[in-house]
Amino acid sequence: MKLHKLSLSNFKGLKSFTLEPKGQSINIYGDNATGKTTIYDAFLWLLFDKDSANRKDFEIKTIGPDGQYIHGLDHSVEATLEIDGAEMLTLKKVYKEKWTKKRGSPKAEFTGHTVDHFIDGVPVQKKEYDARIAEIADENIFRLLTDPRYFNEVLHWQKRRELLLEVCGDILDADVIASDASLSKLPEILGNRSIEDHRKVIVARRSEINKELERIPVRIDEVQRGLPDIAGVDQAETSARIAKLKEQIKAKQEQLVRLESGGEIAEKTKSLREIEAELLEIRNQYRSKVDNAVQAKQDEYNASRERYIALRGEVSNLKRDIEQYQQTIDALEQRVKDLRGQWYAVNEEQLTFEQSDICPTCGQPLPPGKVTEMKKKAKAEFNRQKAERLENITTEGKDLRTKADSLIAEKDKAEQQLAEASAKLEVEEKQMHLLQEELEAMRQKVNAFSDDPRYVEKLKEKEEIEKSIAAIRAGRDKEMESIIVQIAKLEKEVLDGEDQLSRVKRYEEGQKRIRELKEQERKLAAEYENLESELYLTEQFIRSKVKLLEDKINSRFQHARFKLFDVQVNGAVVETCETLYKGVPYPDLNGAAKINIGLDIINTLSEFYGFSAPIFIDNREAVTRLIDTKAQVISLIVSEKDKKLRVEIPNQQTLFKEEI
Repeated sequence: MKLHKLSLSNFKGLKSFTLEPKGQSINIYGDNATGKTTIYDAFLWLLFDKDSANRKDFEIKTIGPDGQYIHGLDHSVEATLEIDGAEMLTLKKVYKEKWTKKRGSPKAEFTGHTVDHFIDGVPVQKKEYDARIAEIADENIFRLLTDPRYFNEVLHWQKRRELLLEVCGDILDADVIASDASLSKLPEILGNRSIEDHRKVIVARRSEINKELERIPVRIDEVQRGLPDIAGVDQAETSARIAKLKEQIKAKQEQLVRLESGGEIAEKTKSLREIEAELLEIRNQYRSKVDNAVQAKQDEYNASRERYIALRGEVSNLKRDIEQYQQTIDALEQRVKDLRGQWYAVNEEQLTFEQSDICPTCGQPLPPGKVTEMKKKAKAEFNRQKAERLENITTEGKDLRTKADSLIAEKDKAEQQLAEASAKLEVEEKQMHLLQEELEAMRQKVNAFSDDPRYVEKLKEKEEIEKSIAAIRAGRDKEMESIIVQIAKLEKEVLDGEDQLSRVKRYEEGQKRIRELKEQERKLAAEYENLESELYLTEQFIRSKVKLLEDKINSRFQHARFKLFDVQVNGAVVETCETLYKGVPYPDLNGAAKINIGLDIINTLSEFYGFSAPIFIDNREAVTRLIDTKAQVISLIVSEKDKKLRVEIPNQQTLFKEEI
């Protein structure tokens, strides 16, 4: 890519500026704050919406003398680019203020900004615009290839390292091992692990071994301090003495058993057990006989109680029926009484004739014969209805009387049944109480077997035998007590001997544990030494890989050199990425060297990516001579005398001066 034309309008204070290098390298002169860096900012903003400091939110708008924004201006950047040596592409972006007039408001209000995008003069959407730029170059690659300081001053060292390995390629572990005969055993040691993983394993295991080696002397000391004193203890002699003492104890215990189960006592004890069995049999026979009688009486009592409960229920039901009969009878008789009063009232009724002698139709007086006839008819109808009513009352009264008489008969029958049931209930209640008393009396005789003559006799025999056994035992208890004391003495001697043997055993176990710990210490020390050897091999591998890798990478650059590994005080090798020039680290280089080293890196990266772009060199005045590069170079040079920007082709006349 080459820049043919770049135009700025109201961009970061540049009112109007046009640059036309036509694909050639150019120099731009200007005093501080005249807008040199602004040109690079505008170019990057046009492509990626960022400035040279990689900021998206940098200020584009023009600020007036009062320090306030000048409103109503369009801020634009336009560039014509040569792509792949053939295609010409014009890109343009316009940054505008957006003013909106709300309903009811006389003035428009500022509501934000918009950005218009153009490709070859045709308006396009931002998505299409960004896609076209992405076709030309990736943003990160573009920044690397346009700014000599970007690689060393913007990228993190890990990113720089990754980029170098991507460009120059890594070194295979097999190649490293093949390059040094001393590393021939390393593949067998590593197995399936990587160098780094194996080093981590070694470091972790060494730490564990150190901790174990520190603990082992402490453990040995603890075991030694816990060893019992076995001075004067003869293990064989003590064992023989214990065996002899146990034989003596056994003999004494057998003597006790003989005394405990002596012949006379044993015989009398046997007789005593037989008598106790007979006493038990007498008790069982008596209780069996009494239990059968009690059960029979219990059954008789239960039957009586059931009859009592049934009769009590029958009496209760009859009383309830009689009460209901009486209530119904009383109600019927009251109704008969009411009907009788009603009959007398109807019978006393007389006809009262209130018929007018005037015809209700024509209003003329009725004939006398007609009036008499009407009265006769009315009296006859009255007497008929009265007789009918009296008949109905009489019929209903007779029916009710019949029902009442029937219920009285049922009630009388129930009262007779009640009297009979009440009498039976009274008899059954007395019988039930009598049976209950008899049952309680029989239950009290369950333990009366002690009064049985046979039982009394056997009980006396038992007491006599027990007295005889007690007398015999009183004579031998003294002898047994002496034997027991002797056994206790012998057992104490056995315990003392076994304690001596236990101390010997603990001593031997402690010595064995000490030997095990010392053997463990020896093995751990040997393992530690072997790990040290393996660690040395891994470090040798890393040193070999470092040299091969750094040589490979450095061979791709004319001036720049790279330190990719750092050897620490403890011998460990850690990754890094430091740019050097003639052995001097990049941060310690002067400005000219930094720029030329940056150009050297850009040359290699451009060759790798197969792409070049205009290189913007800020503070170009620090460099008297740039190294050769195939890319277009735009040098931004501080010139105190140039208060406005001035553009020149190197070794030629001035092409442009910024308009006042």
